[in-house]
Amino acid sequence: MRYGVIGTGGMGTQYGVLLQEFAGKEVDFIDTWDDNVEQIRKQGGVYVSQDEENRHLVPIHVYYPEEYDGDPDVWIVFLKQMQLDDVLSRCAHLFKDHQVVFSAMNGYGHFEKFAQYFDASRIYGGTALIGAEVYGPGDVNFTGGANAKAMNMCGYEEQVTDVEHEIFDDFTQATLNPTIVSNFMGMCMAKIVFNSVLNTLCTMYQIRFGEFMRHPGAQWMTEKLVDEAYTAAEKAGLNLLGTRESEVAMICHTAGVAHPLHYPSMYQDLTKGRPTEVDFINGYIAKIGREHGYECTLHEFVTQELHLAELAFSIHHPEFKRG
Repeated sequence: MRYGVIGTGGMGTQYGVLLQEFAGKEVDFIDTWDDNVEQIRKQGGVYVSQDEENRHLVPIHVYYPEEYDGDPDVWIVFLKQMQLDDVLSRCAHLFKDHQVVFSAMNGYGHFEKFAQYFDASRIYGGTALIGAEVYGPGDVNFTGGANAKAMNMCGYEEQVTDVEHEIFDDFTQATLNPTIVSNFMGMCMAKIVFNSVLNTLCTMYQIRFGEFMRHPGAQWMTEKLVDEAYTAAEKAGLNLLGTRESEVAMICHTAGVAHPLHYPSMYQDLTKGRPTEVDFINGYIAKIGREHGYECTLHEFVTQELHLAELAFSIHHPEFKRG
């Protein structure tokens, strides 16, 4: 299998580099961030660190959509929800009938957009408890070692195919530790709930996962947000993977044990003057609740608090122009 990664940020780089280095796969990288593409080309690859150590240069091939002429079997997409329409439009001429697409992006809304370019049978979703942060153009840090990574994957139509097994085998060799599940929306919603706690609260207060868990009220806050989200999902007739208790345990373990040094990508957006994805995470949970007669008071409140944090950051850092 040959892979094309669309979005050479922290997660896209990590998936592509690990497939290249550990699974021995051919990987091409597609990006629209000019500074990133030019820096990678200038230095001959991307600098990669693991938990802020062992920084080294990994040679990769990166292209703008308009100049790429390759034909990968699998597209891996890691973009911000707000970027997706524009980038998919720029890549549309690259998509072929025999190709499939996989994404484990945060939030929800991207799979319907993929369905504008790919048949539903060729769309695979995932959720990743895998950390990465971007220091700058061509410079990323992976957080948590091989044993700390975990991810789920599922076909959009919930059919396990030979292609999915091939991707699973490649992801396994790449130390991404995948699990194939059969409940697509349950998988996606469980990760949205996860992100609605750690991503949002750690961004709001600009702290790492482990610093959040050191607060004596961390588990209580987690329990409250998780309970409200699960209730919204139940009102909508969605069966999430796991229970409230297992979701809380996973969040606390991830934050306190597996990835204590991790800053969420939402934090990275906030502190670089970019819009966050809170409307696609806490805001999405609140939307599900509203649509089914249930008010998610906490998630509505947290969504507005995060937008207030965006405003406060822009006031105190006017050098950033929020796009």
